[in-house]
Amino acid sequence: MFLVPEEQLPMILKGVQTIVDEKELIAKLQHSYETNKPLIVKLGLDPSAPDIHLGHAVVLRKMKQLQDLGHQIVIIIGDFTGRIGDPTGKSRGRVSLSNEQVKENAKTYYKQIFKILDETKTIVRFNSEWLSELTFEEVIQLASSISVARMLERDDFQKRYKNEVPISLHEFFYPLMQGYDSVEIKADIELGGTDQTFNILMGRQLQKHFGHEKQIALFMPLLEGIDGVEKMSKSLGNYIGVNEAPEVMFKKVMEVPDALIIKYYELSTDEHPDAIEKIRERLKQGENPRDIKLELATIITILYHGEEEAKKANRFFKTVFQKRKIPENIPMLTLTSEQKTLEQVIPLLIENEFIKSKSEFVRLILQNGVSLNQLKLKKDELIREIYSKDVLQIGKKRFIQFIR
Repeated sequence: MFLVPEEQLPMILKGVQTIVDEKELIAKLQHSYETNKPLIVKLGLDPSAPDIHLGHAVVLRKMKQLQDLGHQIVIIIGDFTGRIGDPTGKSRGRVSLSNEQVKENAKTYYKQIFKILDETKTIVRFNSEWLSELTFEEVIQLASSISVARMLERDDFQKRYKNEVPISLHEFFYPLMQGYDSVEIKADIELGGTDQTFNILMGRQLQKHFGHEKQIALFMPLLEGIDGVEKMSKSLGNYIGVNEAPEVMFKKVMEVPDALIIKYYELSTDEHPDAIEKIRERLKQGENPRDIKLELATIITILYHGEEEAKKANRFFKTVFQKRKIPENIPMLTLTSEQKTLEQVIPLLIENEFIKSKSEFVRLILQNGVSLNQLKLKKDELIREIYSKDVLQIGKKRFIQFIR
C-alpha cells in the first residue's frame, strides 16, 4: 500500500532543482494511490563513463527514494544511443562506442548502481530492444514530429551552429531516441541532471505526440566536489567515489566545506526532509559543523559499505586524523565574540607570536603548511569559521587550540 501523496511529495521533491510539473505529479501520485499501481520511473544511463562518484549518484539516490516509496524503477542502458553518440554540450560530437565497449561498460554499471538500488526491484532495459526494430518509415515519422528550429534551441547545437562547428544530421536523432524511450516504456517520471533538460523534455513532447500521458521531469542539481567550487569530477580530483574504501570515503566527506553540509545531506543521503531541517536548525544554533559532518560521513559511508565498516572508518579517522601528532598540552587562545573567522584570528596569532605577519601565514597556507583539525587549509578558507576546541597547526610543531 502506498503512502498518501501528501506524505510522498516531501521525499520526492527533496533536493530537486526543477520539476515539470508539480500539479501533474500530485495527480499521478493520487491515481497511483487510488489504484495501488506503482508509477514507472525512468532513468537513462549513457554507458560511456561507468566510474560512478557521489555526483553521479545524486540521481540514483533519488531513484532509490522513489523505489522505497513503492514505485517501479526502470533503468534504460543506452546501448543503441551510445553507439550514436550524444553531443552533451561539447563543442563537437562525442565519439561513438562499439558494441563491445557498451557491453563492458554496462557490466561495470551494474556493480555500481546496485550498491544504491535494490536489484530485485529494478528493471533494466537496453534501448536497442526497440530502437533497432524501427523501420525507416517509422524513423522518418518520428523525425517529422520535431522541427529543426526546436532542435536548435538546445544550447550546444546553438553554439556550434553560431560558431560554424559542424553538426552531423544523426546528432539530431539522439534526443529523439532518448525521448522515444519514454514512449516505449510509458514512463510516468523521468529523472536526470540539469544538463539533460532538453533530452528529458523531449520525452514529454513525444509522449504527447503519440497520445500518451506526459511524464513528469525531475531535474537534480549538480553536486560540488570536496573543493566546494567545481562540479564533482574525477579529472579534478574533488570526487568521492562510491567504490572507494570506507576510510577514504569517510575522510573525504569530512573535507566537504561547512557551507555544503546541508546540500550533501539533501543530495547524497536518504534522510527525511524533517530530519534535515533539524540539522539545519542545529547549525543555526551554533553547533560545531565538524560534529554534524561526522554524522554525515557516517551516514554516507553506511549507505555504501554498511554500518560495521562505517564504525571502523569513524574510529580510523578520529585516531589518525584528529589525534595524530597533536600534543596533549598545547597553548590555548581565547576568542572574543568578534573573532569568528580564521582571518579575524590572525591578529591574535601575531600578538602571541605564533606567526610574524599575515603574509607569512598566507605563504604557509599556500605551501600546505597550515592545518585546521588535521585538514590542510587553502587560501580561500580564510573566511572559514572557528569553533571552540578547534586545533590549528602551523608548520610541524606549532599547535594552538581555540576556546570561547
